[in-house]
Amino acid sequence: MDINKEQLHEMLHPMKVIGLGGNPALNEKIAAILNQPLIETAVHHFSDGEIQVNIGETVRGCDVFVIQSIQDPVNENFMELEIVLDALHRASANKVNVVIPYLAYSRSDTKTRSREPITAKLIANLLQLTGMDRLIAVDLHASQIQGFYNVPVDHLHAMPLLAQYFLDNGIADKGEDDVVVVSPDHSGAKLARNFGQYFDAPIAIVDQRGARYDTEVHDMIGDVKGKKCIIVDDLIDTGSRIAASTKSVLAAGATKVYVAATHALLSKDAIEVLNQLPVEQIVVTDTIKHSHYPDRMVRISVDQLLARGIDYVYNDRSIHQIFDEQNRLK
Repeated sequence: MDINKEQLHEMLHPMKVIGLGGNPALNEKIAAILNQPLIETAVHHFSDGEIQVNIGETVRGCDVFVIQSIQDPVNENFMELEIVLDALHRASANKVNVVIPYLAYSRSDTKTRSREPITAKLIANLLQLTGMDRLIAVDLHASQIQGFYNVPVDHLHAMPLLAQYFLDNGIADKGEDDVVVVSPDHSGAKLARNFGQYFDAPIAIVDQRGARYDTEVHDMIGDVKGKKCIIVDDLIDTGSRIAASTKSVLAAGATKVYVAATHALLSKDAIEVLNQLPVEQIVVTDTIKHSHYPDRMVRISVDQLLARGIDYVYNDRSIHQIFDEQNRLK
């Protein structure tokens, strides 16, 4: 019987998938698409908070994909991941691939004042110390974070999924002249420009001049008067940046406001803040799981995106094919 390369790889190094406690619902969806049952992994906490992990089946010689969204509680979920990586390394897994839908601490990616850490680099060091062979991540806060790793990093993008939602629902059609993509500050202009390309739309920038996002109305760079605005950001934390941006674009004459962001952290009283905003919809992904969400929030799943990324990595296919398809939205 002839055996091709993929079949031989599967025989020698079968795929195993582990889903940890950060976002179990997304883990299950990814595993179902891959047609791979999640390995039973018991995670126990001692009375003092220490974490004990037991992997329920052998992983010797296997290519293991560990899915963990490092969300609230951030430090607990990160330590759970670290301990599992150590266990896999000691259990003689062939390759350990880490799949992180949301990577916490990635906002601290540069030193901006004295005696400040670069925590994103620290996280990279800690992950690599425990024998990680590859990282698959979604919409890092800054693309250059990939350079903190000495192992391959596949940086997948969820923004095309959000753009497709706006196209499918007739909110923003390609070539329309009544849509403007808005960055909530100067640092997000590149993201806004990339998002606007899916609609051939111009961009505008909220000229946020304060050290923190406040309730003041700020000037706009760009014309939003009489336009439908899509405020785009990589994440929504407390909602203050979205609230300030919404107030500014409406004061500048925008007719409708939509919001698009990959990661919905929804910290503190974010749900209450977002519910009070005069926005049409807030479109996010399911990289982070919560018990409840703002009223007008629409969640787009990244399950297919991550499952394809895992499948391509396992079968030594080029991830670039995914990017090519995303650049050709319907």
